[in-house]
Amino acid sequence: MNMFFEEGFFRLDSAELWVLVGLVLFLAICLFTGAFKMVGGALDAKAAKIQSELDEAARLRAEAEALLAQIRAEKAEAEAQAAEMLKSAEADARVMEAEAKAKLEETLKRRQELAERRIAQAEAQASAEVKAAAADLAARAAEQILTARVAGQTSDPLLDAAIAQIGTRLN
Repeated sequence: MNMFFEEGFFRLDSAELWVLVGLVLFLAICLFTGAFKMVGGALDAKAAKIQSELDEAARLRAEAEALLAQIRAEKAEAEAQAAEMLKSAEADARVMEAEAKAKLEETLKRRQELAERRIAQAEAQASAEVKAAAADLAARAAEQILTARVAGQTSDPLLDAAIAQIGTRLN
């Protein structure tokens, strides 16, 4: 079972004894030279380095999460602004459409009134030209009749009545 209690273990020709002595000497030398402290210090330094790397990784992760949250908030804000701008643009378009429609109706109304005035002017001008032509024709007819009457000195009562009515009908 336990080899320390076996018979012959502590004899000088026992290999196990010399392995034990070598191990004890090795551990004593390591203890005397401070190898355990160096190994412990190296392990502590390695642990501290790993801990600082873990802390740095945690800090970077926290920064990344904060940046991600900020970017998401900015994205939401940008989407809200875009939606607001779209609503505003649609409202502006409706206002502009209404204004354009009102301006178009006003322009059409003015053009219609202008056309009606031109038509009325043309009618008045045509009427005046017809009256002038009728007056000229009546004057020429009266002149011819008067010329014939003076030449013949005969009087026609029907013709005299028509000539008298010309002046009242032309005005």
